Amino acid sequence: MNPQELWQRYQDWLYFHKDLGLYLDISRMRFSESLVESLKPKFARAFKDMDALERGGIANPDENRMVGHYWLRNPDIAPLELKKQIIENLDSIEEFVKKVHEGTIRSPEAQKFTDILSIGIGGSALGPEFVAEALSPDKPPLRVHFIDNTDPAGIDRILKRLHDRLNSTLVIVISKSGGTPETRNAMLEVKHAYEQQGLNFLAHAVAISKISELERIEGCLAEFPMFDWVGGRTSEMSSVGLLSASLMGIDARALLAGAKEMDIATRVPDLKRNPAALLALAWYAAGNGKGEKDMVVLPYKDALLLFSRYLQQLVMESLGKAKDLDGNTVHQGLAVYGNKGSTDQHAFVQQLRDGLANFFVTFIEVLEDRTGPSIEVKPEVTSGDFLSGFLQGTRHALYENSRDSITVTIARVDARSVGALIALYERAVGLYASLININAYHQPGVEAGKKAAEALLVLQRKILTVLKNTDQPQKLEALAQKADAGDRIEDVYKILRHLAANRRGVELHGDLAKPGSLTASFNRAASG
Repeated sequence: MNPQELWQRYQDWLYFHKDLGLYLDISRMRFSESLVESLKPKFARAFKDMDALERGGIANPDENRMVGHYWLRNPDIAPLELKKQIIENLDSIEEFVKKVHEGTIRSPEAQKFTDILSIGIGGSALGPEFVAEALSPDKPPLRVHFIDNTDPAGIDRILKRLHDRLNSTLVIVISKSGGTPETRNAMLEVKHAYEQQGLNFLAHAVAISKISELERIEGCLAEFPMFDWVGGRTSEMSSVGLLSASLMGIDARALLAGAKEMDIATRVPDLKRNPAALLALAWYAAGNGKGEKDMVVLPYKDALLLFSRYLQQLVMESLGKAKDLDGNTVHQGLAVYGNKGSTDQHAFVQQLRDGLANFFVTFIEVLEDRTGPSIEVKPEVTSGDFLSGFLQGTRHALYENSRDSITVTIARVDARSVGALIALYERAVGLYASLININAYHQPGVEAGKKAAEALLVLQRKILTVLKNTDQPQKLEALAQKADAGDRIEDVYKILRHLAANRRGVELHGDLAKPGSLTASFNRAASG
């Protein structure tokens, strides 16, 4: 297309939300009018599916539960029995936060809490981390730190950073079941660190969970619910995200208001007047409805650095499915990766421009450079002008070389706009899932990985039992047989290698470059 035709296409497909100050431009996606026409029946069904979901239909038949994250920002549309729970929970969070800020709720060893240590995994970490990075005040009432993995060195790094302030650190433990291994492990590690300093862990702890009696944190400072009808990847507007955000001084009500406003906009059953539907259309067109191209997310603002990581889970866990709703094997998905602009002018944009055309880009643009005035780094040019120029220039350069892009523009990074962005992509995922006929609200692949990991830990215990009761070094094949591992010799070897590297009493004998020749024994004196 020539510049005049592109200008007209831009105007034809531009979406603008006046109250939110949000623009969505899909004009640089090469889809045809015939595709749009062919998808209209599917969009009609998708709008009905989303309406049924919000009315409380069983949207996740695998788990026989509703999907109600939309109700969190508008309790008036929730089923009557849930409305009161939502309102009361938000009030409880605000009352708790007020008391923490005032020092009414504090640790026994300090006048006020100074830090937050948030322990969670996946959706219980990515949303809070993104919002904290995007919206944290320069001088927050409490500084936040995250443990979002079961990596011992990573846990140590955070605990060392907090060592002198552990007595004034509020620990938030987030786990829907109470038994999530990564979260439980981190909680026990942190509890141990408190005990090492002679501190009462429970006097510093808050739970957000549907915790079972076995894992319950009895006697902690407070407990907030993780509602059964809110999935982890859509939980930022629940206790999961609102508690830490509020403690940091972020306006949680504005976050909810922005999401609610976007929810209203994305309910409109008209493709061109619904920004989430426009995103779903662009995704469908880019990958032929099969996820054939990756989505590269480039936010041109430091505060939005973690947006691509947040979207990775929201999009990939929701859309990456082997089966469709009819039981057909479809292997659907949409891969997401990215970093911030203009950092990527010096990183992978080179490949985006000249390499494999197996992607489309989503630019996230912020109009306001900063809250104050800017100096000129060149005559009549500011640093912000350069940033805007890099975004527009990259968009032009990619399109000229047949690389498509979407641009989402917000006026500024504030709680309201971040809430709107989260809601926009939540709805886009739901609509796109309906277009391709998959369940966006379950995660059987994640559960399969957890089960496989647990099986390996069971095998590890069997291996240690065999070695501890055997005087002679054991060949790997023999050890596998005695541990009921059959022909899983590679699993046995990797377990042994890990235990030996961590001084757990296991010793490997032989040439490490030839794993098949090794024998293993247990040395109690070397344990620990």
